[in-house]
Amino acid sequence: MPTIDPDERDRALVEQCVGESLDAAGAAYASIGPESLPLLAAAAQAATGGKRLRALLCCAAWEAAGGAVPSAGDPVVLAGAALELFQAAALVHDDVMDASDVRRGAPAAHRRLAAEHRAAGLLGDADRFGEAGAILLGDLLLMLSSSTFARAVRLVPLERAARADEVYAHMSGEVTLGQYLDVYAALAPWDPAGDADRARRVIEAKAARYSVEHPLVLGAALAGADDDVLAWCSRVGLPVGTAFQLRDDVLGVFGDPAVTGKPAGDDLREGKRTVLLALGLELADDADADDLRSAVGDQGLDADGVARLRGILTSSGALHAVEEMIEARAQEGLAALADPPPGVGSTERLERLLRSAVARVA
Repeated sequence: MPTIDPDERDRALVEQCVGESLDAAGAAYASIGPESLPLLAAAAQAATGGKRLRALLCCAAWEAAGGAVPSAGDPVVLAGAALELFQAAALVHDDVMDASDVRRGAPAAHRRLAAEHRAAGLLGDADRFGEAGAILLGDLLLMLSSSTFARAVRLVPLERAARADEVYAHMSGEVTLGQYLDVYAALAPWDPAGDADRARRVIEAKAARYSVEHPLVLGAALAGADDDVLAWCSRVGLPVGTAFQLRDDVLGVFGDPAVTGKPAGDDLREGKRTVLLALGLELADDADADDLRSAVGDQGLDADGVARLRGILTSSGALHAVEEMIEARAQEGLAALADPPPGVGSTERLERLLRSAVARVA
């Protein structure tokens, strides 16, 4: 009998659950009128695709903490689907705030909605309509995430539900404030003494905890893990999550568009105040640092300009420094993973997922 890959198994279960949540929303809200159908269709499109890393980490932590092999309708599958719906919402809102044109190789949600405005011959500003529609689309996906998560916690004992609810609520607020800090940082005056620290705080609040730490803690909490195991999940998840986001920052500048699904150097055009950029400004000579400051945030930055800034970030040593940070934080988390408290089963799958998250190219 062939061995079933647990990632493929859980990914399929989560995909099915996400689809069921979207179908239920379509059935519940279709009576509002035909005008609502494009937004419901956009929700389905926004929630499609991706590696489902957060859901897989949640399922792997559930099993490591003693949960049974997941099956359809299990609380961990519902929680994984809730995380993926939350991620879809975050990406939709992020693309609006960053004025991104592309997501996963296709037009971003607000661009698609603007195109539908034009095709339908509606009055008014198509781009403004697209942005407003995408904000509401993200809100709809957040509501679906919350309702799906509520279904998950109803299936576990009250104490487990309370722990998981607390994590989900904190995650929601932290990501929101982290996103605000990211927006603020992109418009703040340059501050050589504080830019790197603020970039690190953005990483933790907006991405590191939510992408790795919280999925691990949620899965373990739903399985009934004690405080020691939940604290261990955090010791593993935060440093690996930080490495994960630092890798994302590198890909935002140096990634291959054919793999990432986004234009080369998009983070430079969007003015992202990343750790990579902060180190570039700190390590580059005065002329190159001035070049970085003047070009970052220029929406018209062409391929030659991107190549020039990449060269500065490389020659200054900033890229190498970030790669060293990625390795150090990843090893910190993996060392914690190798020293679990009593009550934790096999961590082989978790290790594989965490290593893959840090080594990714998209």
